[in-house]
Amino acid sequence: MKPLANLLFGLSVLVMSARPASAEKPLNVVATLSTFADLAKMVGGEHVVVSTIASPKFNPHFIEPKPSDVLKVKKADLFVHAGLDLEAWRQPLTDAAGNRAVMAGGERELDLSRGIALLEVPDRPVSRAEGDIHLYGNPHYWTDPDNAAIMAQTLCDKLCALDSNHEQDYHRRLRDFLDRLKEKRQQWQAQLASFHGQELVGYHNEWPYLMRFAGLRMEQFLEPKPGIPPTPKQVELIEQHIKNRRIAAIVQSTYFQKQTADVIAKRTGATVILLCQNVREIAACADYIATVDYNVEQLANALRRFL
Repeated sequence: MKPLANLLFGLSVLVMSARPASAEKPLNVVATLSTFADLAKMVGGEHVVVSTIASPKFNPHFIEPKPSDVLKVKKADLFVHAGLDLEAWRQPLTDAAGNRAVMAGGERELDLSRGIALLEVPDRPVSRAEGDIHLYGNPHYWTDPDNAAIMAQTLCDKLCALDSNHEQDYHRRLRDFLDRLKEKRQQWQAQLASFHGQELVGYHNEWPYLMRFAGLRMEQFLEPKPGIPPTPKQVELIEQHIKNRRIAAIVQSTYFQKQTADVIAKRTGATVILLCQNVREIAACADYIATVDYNVEQLANALRRFL
């Protein structure tokens, strides 16, 4: 019986070694935001399985991770996040998961702010008395398509480091994404070219990177301080500012209440524009490029009506 047993064992080894690459276990990638998950899937393709912690339909500053999220991070092969201080809930989540490899400084965590030229970095000591001030700079950097190219490269480098067997596939998918992004960039810039330098008002200070890319300005906000809801005094100041400057639109994310913006718009003739911070915030924003498409179209349409 021993020769037969040896033969069966040898056949099983041959069968296992002959399995196609598609049978290999993909990397389990967990991303804090849906935009990061989309970019990870864009680069990783069939070699990654990607899940998200924060729903794009809610303000990413104020997410309460669930026990199922703790389990996701515990099992993660790679944890992708915004870095900085956008996700105040990030460290408690990784601490609860107990996966040391994905904690800050671990070999399987990826801070996508690396390599990004940050805007609005404080040049003086700041305190919470000034509102929701970000200590390291404005963290909403992914809304600029030029930064998306940097983020995709960062993801590719990390995936290659963790899974060198599929390095060629990761680089190929990165090239495809960057080529598509470059083509779309020219289209987006053309759509916005005639509005260069125009000023908009925001609800929350989350658009400086998109404004820079679009060639637009945003200096005033409905929030009197970051994270503080609009006050009657601030509403009055914003109304006067819009009238004095003939500002075309008020910009806010879809997850903020728009009653105050609607009231101001009615009194001033401005248009309220709902833009998307993240992929899948609304149905039209199915992936990263579709999200920028949507945002650029909303801006161009509102500004065109005001000409």
